[in-house]
Amino acid sequence: MADFPTEGMELTRLLVVSDLARSRAWYEDVLGAEVERAYEGACVLRLLGAWLLLVTAGGPTPDKPTVAFEPPGDPDRVSAETIFRVPDCRGAYRTLRERGASFLAPPLDRGREIRAFFRDPDGHLFEISELTR
Repeated sequence: MADFPTEGMELTRLLVVSDLARSRAWYEDVLGAEVERAYEGACVLRLLGAWLLLVTAGGPTPDKPTVAFEPPGDPDRVSAETIFRVPDCRGAYRTLRERGASFLAPPLDRGREIRAFFRDPDGHLFEISELTR
């Protein structure tokens, strides 16, 4: 019986996007992701040592017969987000804004952390967070 998790495993985050070329450019230009490979309907990115897979919408397949992939329908209703722990939230905020990130609000000091939220072109939510204590 194989262990789980075990040595040699990696985690990939999949995001469904509406326009693959637009999203690929945003992830490269704004977040600094590197394209590992791209093929029809998908793009594999490397970001901070992790894998990010961008895919376009699609219907059920034999191995997921009841599941359809769609980009977020309402960006104000979120079931998952991606968080970047940063050493300087305000500095990261300035850099990301200069690169084209659209933030929901400026960084907010919540006592134990300073954080700010932004979205990709399809509305996937991202957070930058700095621990202050």
